[in-house]
This record gives sequence, C-alpha cells and structure tokens, in this order.
Amino acid sequence: MDTLASPTRFGSGQAVRRLEDDALLAGRGQFTDDVVAQAQLRAVFVRSPYPHARIAAVDAEAARGMAGVLAVYTGADLVAAGVKPLPGTAGFKRADGGPGVTPPLHALAHERVRFVGEPVALVVAETLQQARDAAEAVQVDYEELPAITTLAQALSSGAPVLTEAAPDNIAAEMRHGNAQATADAFARARHTVRLDLTHQRLAALTLEPRTVLVGVDAGDGRLTIRMSTQMPSGVRNTVADALGIGRDQARVVVGDVGGGFGMKTGAYLEDVALGHAAHQLRRSVKWVSERSEEFLATYHGRDVQTRAELALDEHGKILALRIASQANVGAYATGTGVAIQLLIGPWVQTSVYDIQTIDFRFQAVLTNQAPTGAYRGAGRPEAIFNIERLMDEAARQTGIDRIALRRANFIRPEQMPYKNPMAQTYDTGAFEQQMNQALDLADWQGFEARAKASAARGRWRGLGIATFLEWTGGNVFEERVTVEVQADGMIEVFSAVNAMGQGIATSLAQLVVDAFGVPAEKVRVVLGDTDRGDGFGSAGSRSIFTGGSAVRVGSERTIDKARELAAKELEAAAEDIRYDQGAFTVAGTDLKIGLFELAARQPERRIFMDSTSSVAGPTWPNGCHISEVELDPQTGAVEVVAYASMNDVGRVINPLIVTGQLDGGAVQGIGQALCEEVVYDAETGQPVAGSLMDYAVPRADILRADFVTRMDQSVPCKNNPLGVKGVGELGTIGATPAIVNAVADAFARNGLAGKTTALQMPLTAARLWGLMHG
Repeated sequence: MDTLASPTRFGSGQAVRRLEDDALLAGRGQFTDDVVAQAQLRAVFVRSPYPHARIAAVDAEAARGMAGVLAVYTGADLVAAGVKPLPGTAGFKRADGGPGVTPPLHALAHERVRFVGEPVALVVAETLQQARDAAEAVQVDYEELPAITTLAQALSSGAPVLTEAAPDNIAAEMRHGNAQATADAFARARHTVRLDLTHQRLAALTLEPRTVLVGVDAGDGRLTIRMSTQMPSGVRNTVADALGIGRDQARVVVGDVGGGFGMKTGAYLEDVALGHAAHQLRRSVKWVSERSEEFLATYHGRDVQTRAELALDEHGKILALRIASQANVGAYATGTGVAIQLLIGPWVQTSVYDIQTIDFRFQAVLTNQAPTGAYRGAGRPEAIFNIERLMDEAARQTGIDRIALRRANFIRPEQMPYKNPMAQTYDTGAFEQQMNQALDLADWQGFEARAKASAARGRWRGLGIATFLEWTGGNVFEERVTVEVQADGMIEVFSAVNAMGQGIATSLAQLVVDAFGVPAEKVRVVLGDTDRGDGFGSAGSRSIFTGGSAVRVGSERTIDKARELAAKELEAAAEDIRYDQGAFTVAGTDLKIGLFELAARQPERRIFMDSTSSVAGPTWPNGCHISEVELDPQTGAVEVVAYASMNDVGRVINPLIVTGQLDGGAVQGIGQALCEEVVYDAETGQPVAGSLMDYAVPRADILRADFVTRMDQSVPCKNNPLGVKGVGELGTIGATPAIVNAVADAFARNGLAGKTTALQMPLTAARLWGLMHG
C-alpha cells in the first residue's frame, strides 16, 4: 500500500487498499493449514454412505492395528467418554406448544445415521495417507432404513420418522400476525396474487475449506484450537461444553480465513470430535476438509418452499400479506438453521412496504439431508425474494406500473422510526429516494430502445427491479475492544470481530486513524484469539457497526485517559490539554508531548484501555437493484447484460471494500437465480451435486457488463456512533429477485405473461426452454 504524508488520507471515507493484501500477495498469509504443529497427527473421518440407517456394528480393530494409527473413535466411544451432543432448537416450539425437537446431534453418529456424509468414525494417524488407508479399513454394518428425500415426503401421512419426538417430522413452527384480520383483508381485496416459490438448497462454497488444528498443552491438557471460523468464542464455548471441560481450558485462534459466508459460524461435529481426540491423545491433531466433504457435510443454505399471497385494493395499496413456508432444515434442526427461517427472515418479510396486516406460518421440517445453517443473507434473501416476486407479479396482473405500485406502498421517511408488524423498528430509511436514483443510474427510460436492439439480434431482453431492505446485527450489540498505545510507536487494537477475507482489519484501522490522527502504518489490528478477548464474532453484517463502533469508542476513551496522563506530565489542567495527530499540547503555550513518548513514560511503557460499549440496535441497510437480461428463445440461455444498484449503507468507511462486498454479494445472488443448486436424488437420497464438476458455481463470465454500483450516504444510521449500516449481505439479497424479475419481464414482453408464475430457480437454460416451449 502506498504511504502518504497526511494520515487523513487513510481515514474513513477513503478508498484505502487493504492492509491485509501485501502479506497475502507475497505468500506470507497464514491459514490454518499453513501451521504445522510439532509431531502433529492427521485425521480422517469415515462418513455414512446412506441417508438413513441403523448402525448395527462398527469394526475398527483392523484399522487400529495398521501402521501409524494411534486411535479410531466411534460414536459409541464418544458417548461412553461423556461427550455431549451439540445444542439443538432451544427457544423454539412445535405447534402443540411443546419444545422444538431434533434428533441428538452427536459428534460421531451414535446408533443411527441420518444423512449421507454424516461422520461415523474418526481415524487419527501419524500421516494423512496412513489415516486414509485406515479409514478404508473401518467396517460399518448398516441396516438401511426408509429415507425422507423431499419436503413433501416428510410431511406426508405415514412418512418415515427421524425422531420419535417429532412424529410429523416438524421440528419447530411459528405463527406471526393475525390470521382472521388477514383473511378479512383478502375477502375485501380487489386484487389477490399468489405465487408458489422454491428457494433451492445452496452450498456455501469458500476458497478455504473447513480446517482445524487442535493442540494440547502437555502439562494441564488445555486445548488450543486453531481453525478457520467466523466466531471463535462461540466455537470455544460449544466444544468445551460438549467435552465437559471448562471454557477456560480451551482457546480458539484464527489466522487468515479464506471466506466464510455464514457457513463458518459456530462449531461443527468434526470440531468436537477432533477436540476429544487431541485431549485423549495429548497430541496435536489436524483435519483439512476435502471439497467433497464440504458438499456432503458442511451446512447448506436456503431450501424453502413458500406460498406467498398479496391482497391489494383498487388503487394498488397493499391490504395484507400471507406467507406459508416449509423449510427443509435437514436431518438435524440446529438452532441457527431454525432461527433463520422461523424468525430472522420473517423480521424483514414486509420489507420497505407499509404493510401491517400479516399472517405468517413457518415450519422447520426434518429430512434425510445435510443440516442447513447460515448462508450469506440467512433468511433475508428468501423473504425479499417472496415480496419482490409478488410486487412484480401484482403489477402484471393488475396492470399497474410496477414503479407506481412500489411508490404507492413505500414506507415514507416521515414515518420513521417505523415499527413493522414483526415488531422490528427501522430507525431510518428513504426508500423511494434510493429507487429514484437507481432508475436514473440504470437508464430505466432508455430500456425500450435497448430491447429493440436485442430483438434485432434474436434475443428477448428483460428488465428487473428489487427494492428492499435487510436487518443486520445478530441482535448482539455489545462489543469489547482493547487499545494499547505502545512506547515503540504502535497502536495495537484487539477486537473479537473476525476477518474472513473482506478487509475488516483495514476498515477498523481506518477508524483508529480517524481517532488518533496517526499514519496507518502506526496501527496494528489484532483479531481471532479468545485469550485476548471474547465476543460474538462476525456474522449478520455486524463487524463494522458493532465492532467498528466499539473501536471508535475505545479509541476515544484511550485518548481521554492519555489526556489525564499528559496533564500530569505537562503540569496543566486536563481541560487545557489539546490532542491532535499524535501529540498533546497545553492550550496557549508551546508545551507539548507526543503520544508515544507519553506511553514510554508510563510504568508499563504503554497506555492501555479495556473498553466495552454498545450500539442502540440493529441497522437496516436498503437499496434498489436493477438488472437487464437477454434470453435466447432458441436455447433458453440467459445472459446478464446490465446491473445497476443504489445502496443505502449509511456512512461508508472504505468505498473500495464496500463496493467489493456489494458486487461480490450480487454475484452470489445471481448464482442462485441462474445456476446453483444442491440436488439430492428423490429416490435414493444420494447427493447428486458433490463436486465442482457438477455444482454450477457462478464464474467470472456470469455478467457480461460491469456492475454500476453506487452508495447513498445521506441517510446515516441513528443506532450507532459511526452512522454505518451493515453491507456484507445486501448485494446477495437484492440480486436474486432483480434477475428473476428480469427474466419474468422478458417472458411477459414476448407473449408468455401467463407463465411467469411458473418460473422457479435456478433459471437454467433447460428449465427455461422447457417452460417456453412446453
């Protein structure tokens, strides 16, 4: 990174190149697999080839006798050792009022396997090849059971049951709103619109797969878990609790992380099993997931079937919204997987529209597939897709212009703060303002000419729009940081938020530069060590608005403390001390002392501040995304030929990083719209998409034109001192409906308006061709 004389050039609002990049580009990054512990062992998991089976026996004796093998663990071994199952659906209920249920989630399957890829045994050996060979020698006697391979099958009469506690396979259920008031609104409505929508299952692909290295202190047996995760403290707590050791007997350390996307929040089964192995063997144990394992056993995203209905009056004013969703949470209902679908998504279901009458019903359904969890957006993409598809379909069916329909239903700025029917309060929002700017940015009025040009080349051109908001924060608003001004001229800041490759450390450093007025090279940001500090971690786009706010407050508190120390050194009253760009002066005099000199004069040769602070509530970033597609009617192939977005993310700390987050997120949203899908065979329950050869991840050519991405900073958030709003998931949430609405528009413009309700993701060429010509 270039260094400039003025530190303000590195402060917030500047497009500073990422501080992390120099080391990464020079090959000095340190991912978990780059760390080799002394005498480390290697681990390989034996996984179930069946979606549902009883484990009759596990014969590991031959494997235990093979060269280099130190141990083979089974589910029965871990249960006998007192290893507890991972937490389930605490806090959620079933329709009968009883607690939510899930089969017990053991680190290694015990008595029964419930999805292909579930870990059954763990082999630990001196080398990776020895562990692989021994894993092949583990003999598991399975008694195959009938499997549930679809949502419809799970909910059908007489379906196989995954746990006797849920004879209907419904792990948990929630109702929101007023069913009778909604029914009354539909009865008096001039127009009603209904869509059956599929939010297909997705794989949260990261460049770096899950990787874990568990070390153990030879003296007291304390574990050090070095891993790729977004939430170090949460992993430490879950692993320690499952193993039955004190949380102070485990430490989680995180280096560079090659992507998270929500998938690396919380502990996995493998983390607990590896912790047990290291604890028992008193040796370091490393496991690096293979890509095929990631497809099989890493938590998937989405997988929801929704019936969405909208009631409108003769003027297009929305009277009520009714949603019924069934979420396939897989074989085990994790707390995160259930919360995303039953609570977090519903919080934003009415989005930017003034809708107060709702009837929502959400069910978490068990099947013999891998569990679901957080994936970029986590419930909000599903909710926004529902309402935005309804808005465009309502416009088509009523004949009301879709822009006019949105204008008629937007929440207005003067209604802020606005409480939606899910009791969530938006502090700010100027939704029509964002749409107006996006329409200009996309040259909405010039579309017809572009459509004619496409038609001349035999292509159908479609124009799509999504106006939307999202909730960010994880509802954990307190954050702790430490700030240390060191005598050697460095300011070191520790935060418990965690980087995943998106430049968090750079953004935090810019905030430190803002406060202290020192060059960026004088700032060191440290993340990812539970011994340094605890916190929620990074999820729900909270890193800057909670973590960044905490850094700002902690830096200001450090300066206030240093001002008191400077007053003593300069023999002046504290109120007469002025601070500017690394130095304290006495007002009206030439008396002066530098910040780092002041630190050097302290007994510990540092000025240290341990600061905990809170923000007032979540943020509500919002935007308007507009896409244009070209559809080849001969093949069904879709090309994204234009994409423009206006995004209200509050104050922008680093425009370069924010734009990258928005555009990268949009690519993932486009991937869901057009190509991505985790598929299980409906007859056998076997996963069909198990590698990058058969899972259609979006590639660089998914967009024919450059993104046109802009941020509106005129509506800062009122819930945090920085005025920022979360940004990491906004692009993903807006892109999917914008693309699908564009394809629907192309259909409607070419005589297929009657088929737009049948569009289902992913909009592959084969699927679209079949719909067009069927």
